[in-house]
Amino acid sequence: MLRIGFISTRFAGVDGVSLESSKWAEVLERAGHRCYWFAGLVDRDPDFSYVVPEAFFCHPDIQWINTEVFGKRNRSRRVTEKIHQLRDKLKEHLHEFLRKFSIDLIIVENALTIPMNVPLGLAITELIAETGIPTIAHHHDFYWERTRFSVNAVGDYLRMAFPPHLPSIRHVVINTTAQEELAHRTGISSTVIPNVIEFEKPPEIDPEKTLKFRRSLGIADDEFMILQPTRIVQRKGIEWAIELVRELRDPRCKLVISHEAGDEGYEYAEWLKQFAEDNGVPLIMVNMKIADPLIIKNNHSSCALSDGEIFTLWDIYPHADFITYPSLYEGFGNAFLEAVYFKKPLLINRYAVFARDIEPMGFRLVVMDGFLTKKNVEEVRKILYNPDYCREMVEHNYEVASRHFSYTVLKKRLQSILVYFFGAESV
Repeated sequence: MLRIGFISTRFAGVDGVSLESSKWAEVLERAGHRCYWFAGLVDRDPDFSYVVPEAFFCHPDIQWINTEVFGKRNRSRRVTEKIHQLRDKLKEHLHEFLRKFSIDLIIVENALTIPMNVPLGLAITELIAETGIPTIAHHHDFYWERTRFSVNAVGDYLRMAFPPHLPSIRHVVINTTAQEELAHRTGISSTVIPNVIEFEKPPEIDPEKTLKFRRSLGIADDEFMILQPTRIVQRKGIEWAIELVRELRDPRCKLVISHEAGDEGYEYAEWLKQFAEDNGVPLIMVNMKIADPLIIKNNHSSCALSDGEIFTLWDIYPHADFITYPSLYEGFGNAFLEAVYFKKPLLINRYAVFARDIEPMGFRLVVMDGFLTKKNVEEVRKILYNPDYCREMVEHNYEVASRHFSYTVLKKRLQSILVYFFGAESV
C-alpha cells in the first residue's frame, strides 16, 4: 500500500482540477492505497487533510502578489521578499505534511502548471528537489495558454517551477497539444492521460432529489432545461448559449448555469445577465455552491439549500433536456464527458483540443465552429422535439466514450507510472 499525497491550491467544489483529483484518488484507493490532501481550501475528510490558508490562490497575500506581478514587467524588492517569505512558510508545511502522513508519492494537481500561487509552486519545487520524493505532476492548463499571464514580472520563477524539470517527477498532461508544447518549450517529456468518468458504472440517480433541484429553480415539468454546466468565465463562451435559446424561439426553454462566478471576477456574469435580458432569454444562475459528487460525505452547508440538503453535479444533469458547451478553449472538457455520461445531447464549439483529441472518435453532437448557424439551431430543435432521435444519439455517444475515457483507461496509465517509480505493479 502506498500513502499518496495530493497537493494543490484548492481541492473543493466542481472545478476540473478538484473533480479529476477525486477520480484519481478513487481509482488509487480501490487498488488499496491511501490518499491525503494538502491545499489552501479542502472539502475532503479532515482526518486525511492538511490545510494551509496561504496555499489558496484567493488568500489576500497571494492576490496581492498576483496584482503586483502579472500585467507588469518588473517587480519590487518588497514583492520578491513577500514571495520568498510565503515560499518558506509553505515549504515548512509541505515537509510537515510528508512527515505527518508518511507520504510515499505526491501528486501535484496544477500547482506546478499555472501560476495562480507563485510561492506554492516554488515551495513544491524545492520540496521535490530536497527530498527526491517520487512525484506525478498533473498538468491541466499551462500559463502560456492564458493571455493574462503573458506579461509578467516573474519569468525567473515560471522557468524554475511552472513546471520544474527534476529527475523524480513524471509529468502528465491531459491532451496531445499540451504534450507537444511542453516538450517544445522545456524539453520535458510527458504522458497523456485524458479526463475520465466511470463509464463502467452508469450513474445512480435519485429521481426525487433531482426533481427537487429542478423545481427549486422554478422550471416546470413542461419546460425545457437548457444547462450550461460550467463556471462563469469568459472562455466558456456562454453568450453562445444565450443566442441559441434566443434562436430556438420557444418560451418553454430556460437557460441554467450550474456554477457560481468569482474565480475570474464578476464582470462577465453581470454582462451575461444584461445580455440575456436584452435578448429576452430566461437565465437562471444557480445561487449555491454545487458539491463534488465523489465528496458528498462532507456535509458543508455552503453546498446546500436552506433546508440543509446538499446538491451535486449528479443532481443537476438528470433533469437537463439539452447541454450547451460552446467553450472557446478547454484543456480537455469535463462537462463534455459528464453530458455523455448522463446521456444528454449537447452543443459544442470546436475548441482546439476537442477538434484534435475528441472529435475524430466519432461522437454525434451539434457542433459549431466559432459561430452559431441555422443548421445548428434546427438540429437542436430536432433533438428537443424528437425523443427517439435524441435517444439514439446519446446511446451511441455513451458507447464511444466507454472505450476511450473510462476508469479502466486511467488505471492502466497510472499503473505504468507507478511501475516506473516502485518497480512493481501497484494499481
